[in-house]
Amino acid sequence: MPFAYYNRLNGSQQRIYRRSDGIRSIPLPETRFDPLLGALENNLKCGQTKEVETVCQRILDRLTGALNVTATRVKVYATRPHGRWGELQGLYTPAEDRDLARIEVWMRTAQRRQVVAFRTFLRTLLHELCHHLDYELLKLPESFHTEGFYQRESSLLNQLAPQNQTVV
Repeated sequence: MPFAYYNRLNGSQQRIYRRSDGIRSIPLPETRFDPLLGALENNLKCGQTKEVETVCQRILDRLTGALNVTATRVKVYATRPHGRWGELQGLYTPAEDRDLARIEVWMRTAQRRQVVAFRTFLRTLLHELCHHLDYELLKLPESFHTEGFYQRESSLLNQLAPQNQTVV
């Protein structure tokens, strides 16, 4: 069942939406992420923005390499921007000219300025990567938030950090 905004899309966009919605997972080749995920979790707990950014870049480099797509750059900020619309958790900017695509994520909540939980942060990072993969891997002309998009995000999260697995 499409999300409500589907009806506001033009015919071409609806076709892209349906194609996106039909893709439910992104299988990863076997590769070890445990040391990187452990470093991410530890650096998050310590609130170390630069270290978190470095580990995120390594994770993204390994994922884009494993999937054979163009690399992306990550920037990690401390406190999320917010307004009446809520809090911004992450942002994806496609590549322009010679620049690489950019993923921006924030590691602290806006109101309490608390470091977000590890899985929440990792899910946000993967969410933004999914926008990149929509363009680079799936060759979609637009990246819509569809049920399939969210399932692809979950598939990546569950492959990297299954619920029952402790990362250290």
